[in-house]
Amino acid sequence: MQETSPTFIYTVAAVIVLHFIVGFVWLIYKMSSKKDKK
Repeated sequence: MQETSPTFIYTVAAVIVLHFIVGFVWLIYKMSSKKDKK
């Protein structure tokens, strides 16, 4: 198992994309909540 399996690369890419989406959504939700609070 010296070669990096495509599944591992796909998993890492999926985690990065998911983290980016979650962070973006959290930022929008925080801003929206702040605006709604006012």
